[in-house]
Amino acid sequence: MRQVIERFSRKPTVAVIRLEGVIGGGGQFGGPRLTDTALAPVIERAFSRGKPKAVALAINSPGGSPTQSALIAARIRRLATEKDIKVYAFCEDVAASGGYWLATAADEIYVDDNSITGSIGVISAGFGLNELIARHGIERRVYTAGEDKSMLDPFRAEREGDVVRVKAIQKVIHDNFIEQVTSRRAGKLAERDLFTGEVFVGAQSVELGLTDGIAHLVPKMKELYGPDIRFSMTKPKRSLLSRFGLSAPDLIAAVEDRALWARFGM
Repeated sequence: MRQVIERFSRKPTVAVIRLEGVIGGGGQFGGPRLTDTALAPVIERAFSRGKPKAVALAINSPGGSPTQSALIAARIRRLATEKDIKVYAFCEDVAASGGYWLATAADEIYVDDNSITGSIGVISAGFGLNELIARHGIERRVYTAGEDKSMLDPFRAEREGDVVRVKAIQKVIHDNFIEQVTSRRAGKLAERDLFTGEVFVGAQSVELGLTDGIAHLVPKMKELYGPDIRFSMTKPKRSLLSRFGLSAPDLIAAVEDRALWARFGM
């Protein structure tokens, strides 16, 4: 029996990290969001348990927080360097915006013929409700120390200075996103502007150098590491309350998430 166990344990392993959902802070009970805090033990375990031959990222995300995207990707790269382990990303329905940022943490990126990638840009959205409340005789009262403390308040008329400031913030984040892509995909990107927020499907992303080929996780890993390769799946756990649908913040997050997925027809 011991010989059987030892023979089995010597088979090479690929650790699979499932990155599915919107990126960013969830509700107080831990909604189904991808955050660096939630993923830290998952990623650490994937790189450390059983000395894997490689780590594969199974990505299905429409994006979300640029900060959390950067933190998660940086953690993956840091461990890949420390452990000298190669990382592969496999994009499913969507790996766009922050989802594509996560994919750039890999040494090689693969897509399905129908995968949507790209959307390398920054977006902010809101509503202007000042005329609505005025029609109903509602007076908005806000007291601040600092004239810009209530920037982009939806209950007052839009101020040109607020728009200038938010666009300046967006440019910094966009530049950081561009730097991430150009540094991680150095020498592979096509000679055209890929950073307009445009999305690409399947082979388009391969032709433009955003991804490396059309391939699925299991057959590609078996092609690279042999037919006897084993797969060890790791993914963040959902809280008990979240699994039973008892979290009101999770319901709010679900509405927000639905809007992000809908941008890509999902």
